[in-house]
Amino acid sequence: MSNNQPGAEVRHLYIHIPFCHRRCAYCDFNTYANMEDRMGAYVTALCAELHSYAPLSRAVAPPLPMTADLTRAMLRPTIFLGGGTPSMLPDALMARVLSAADAIVPLDIAEVTVECNPGTVLARDYLRALRDLGVNRISLGVQSLHDPTLRVLGRIHTAAEAYASFNDARAAGFRSINLDFIFGLPGQTVDRWEETLREIVTWGADHFALYALILEERTPLYAQVISGRVTVPDDDATAMMYECALEHFAAAGYVQYEISNWARTDDPSAPVPTHACHHNLAYWLNADYLAAGAGAHGHRYPQRYVNVMGIDDYIARVSAGESPVAEITALTPRDLAAETMFMGLRLNIGVSTTHFRDRCGVEMDAVFGAELAELADLGLIERDERGVRLTSRGRMIGNRVFERFV
Repeated sequence: MSNNQPGAEVRHLYIHIPFCHRRCAYCDFNTYANMEDRMGAYVTALCAELHSYAPLSRAVAPPLPMTADLTRAMLRPTIFLGGGTPSMLPDALMARVLSAADAIVPLDIAEVTVECNPGTVLARDYLRALRDLGVNRISLGVQSLHDPTLRVLGRIHTAAEAYASFNDARAAGFRSINLDFIFGLPGQTVDRWEETLREIVTWGADHFALYALILEERTPLYAQVISGRVTVPDDDATAMMYECALEHFAAAGYVQYEISNWARTDDPSAPVPTHACHHNLAYWLNADYLAAGAGAHGHRYPQRYVNVMGIDDYIARVSAGESPVAEITALTPRDLAAETMFMGLRLNIGVSTTHFRDRCGVEMDAVFGAELAELADLGLIERDERGVRLTSRGRMIGNRVFERFV
């Protein structure tokens, strides 16, 4: 079904840095506190894993010009360092990681993002070092501008420090800065959330990612909510917060291009805004990507893989010359088609027939004709000569739409 061969060019790379000063109360990611003494050994193992991928890489071509029929080939090559807190790495270790990554995805043509927590990047010299190393995009995990809430979440920064970090990143020369926020937080009201929205649109960030709080069962915050020690807004209040975000960002000139993402644009007619995150676009376009590091998830059709979770286990395996991959999942052509649909429908422009054909090797209606007809009759999707996308109503209940393709 797919015309994407296993040896195809690798254009996207995710690198996991699992170190944190302190685990946040809501966090269910693969992160570890108080293990800074492993950083050197971890980076050595990480570079070895990255070097093992170099034979899989090809000469990475520049992206094609953007058109309404957005496809994988139109995306900029990307490297994304996530965590954890990648900004905990000293610049010398960061240099080693980026040098190894460069052999797979050339830094000079890539969107290179590093996730940062405001409490770890207050030094402008470090930010300038990142710029000199080839990083051109910063993602700051602000989450809230309410200091008591930040303490409940276990964050190590204040609202003032977050603003200072943003300004430091600008002063260091970053022209593409994302800010992450969470809504539906403990004790948060719609009025307080609107205060936050009014404040953050004045900062002048290039990109915003806003996520509704998800209570993960293995986290301290989940236990606090279940026990009644902490309360969170109900579904109706959380939905109102999302609608408030739609209004405030639109009024401030930001373009929503995905359910949870907004960006500034220099070209309102473009299919995605100028400052859209191309690495995340790769996920939503169901592109292949390599992943390295403890607990990292990669995707090269017809397989998905995940590395071992523990830092020590990861170091031991790679140091012994063994693969760090813990599990491989085989993907069928139907899996590829389903993921291409429900990931792509998260985008405001939806899924083009050109992209579906490019990724899956067949026409969209040949696989999902009945499902698309039913969803259109229900008013949850709309179709035109370009492709298919969610309606406003469909976006509010997106998960129910996505389930039809699984």
